[in-house]
Amino acid sequence: MRILVLGGTRFLGRAIVGAALGRGDTVTMFNRGTTNPGLFPGVETVTGDRTADLSALDGREWDAVIDVACYEPAVARLSAQAFANRAGRYVFVSTVSVYADQSTTAGQLEDAPVAELRPGMTDFAERYGPNKAAAEQIVRDVYGDRALIARPGLIVGPHDPTDRFPYWPRRIARGGRVLAPGDPADLTQFIDVRDLAAWLADACHRGRGGVFNLTGTPLAFGILLDLCKDATYSGAELTWIPSERLVGAGVNPGMGIPLWVAEPGYEAFNDVDSSRAVAAGLTYRPAVETIRDTLAWDLARGGPAPGAEGLPAGEEERLLGELAA
Repeated sequence: MRILVLGGTRFLGRAIVGAALGRGDTVTMFNRGTTNPGLFPGVETVTGDRTADLSALDGREWDAVIDVACYEPAVARLSAQAFANRAGRYVFVSTVSVYADQSTTAGQLEDAPVAELRPGMTDFAERYGPNKAAAEQIVRDVYGDRALIARPGLIVGPHDPTDRFPYWPRRIARGGRVLAPGDPADLTQFIDVRDLAAWLADACHRGRGGVFNLTGTPLAFGILLDLCKDATYSGAELTWIPSERLVGAGVNPGMGIPLWVAEPGYEAFNDVDSSRAVAAGLTYRPAVETIRDTLAWDLARGGPAPGAEGLPAGEEERLLGELAA
């Protein structure tokens, strides 16, 4: 297949390019050339800014376009219309954050209502879900059943730029007394970037269209941390602190501790149903493999970049001292 990837050099994009190459596809990347230039020396890269001008791609056709990182409806419209008659399929990578109701699993099924932009929404995080939902609709309007809308949740694995998942294998491997947030039975949910990329590449070959949730199997937080201990042969001591005590101590319930979600209205955020994608071939590698591969990459790069997400050691120590029974 001839595949155009809008992006292609950062996390999911690089995994998609790798997955497509592994299937013998001919890949073209279109990006600004500022992130990891030269990452795929054998792959054609066309340099440009997809938010403003796609003319460098004029006159060319592809079997599929994969849009990895679009956050604004106007940008989605520009690219969707540009390739409407020059691409057999348009794959739009969206997010489960599009759902209007994150409090129940039923509210997060593929046909559930999505969030809408409202007057006064100015913050990027607040606009993120509604913007993605609007962009999805643009793509579906242009491509009809030739549109594939992928809605992943938390994407993890090697080259994760957020440091949300890498925090835990690294912290558990360090050992000692570890602050574990909430209750061991609380759910967490993630998908390995390589599993997601593989499904997207296969979906192009199989001509899939429609909307699919692409999240992992819900996993108890306690099991995840135990797997981190097993994977790293760590003797870390987990100290569980209830969510209400953490919130009372001023910890942000949405972003304060990686993977922990205690924000009202998000009770089902880590319990999204992906059975439709599983029935369409989505498979998951063992979580311990993701943990080990992520830690290996993290250690090889020298640990997190300054300002990366995670609980600073001093703050963890403070909270343990103040809140641990």
